[in-house]
Amino acid sequence: MSEHHENERAESHEEGPTVLAVASDGIRRGSADAVEAASKAWESAGRFASRFVYTTCYTISYGVVFPVMLAARAVPRENAVVRGLIDGAKDARTAADEATGAMGKPHSVIVLPA
Repeated sequence: MSEHHENERAESHEEGPTVLAVASDGIRRGSADAVEAASKAWESAGRFASRFVYTTCYTISYGVVFPVMLAARAVPRENAVVRGLIDGAKDARTAADEATGAMGKPHSVIVLPA
């Protein structure tokens, strides 16, 4: 009877995958899925960080520029304050250009409506 029992065990190993093979295959697939999930999570975190930085910078710049432009348009242009601001801005731009070596490169011009 022991020969019959050993033959059954030998046949069962030959017929299909063993428990070890199934477990090994599951671990391989699981690690591949984990790598894929980590890659997607990293990509998603990168998009979130990028969007967060963009939104923060946009909010700060809008929060600074809007009130300044609102105040600038409320002040009459033909007076000493405005001429001083314009001349100071031109001199600051020239100094910044000299410091960074950007002389001669075109600048964007802001034109205030009449």
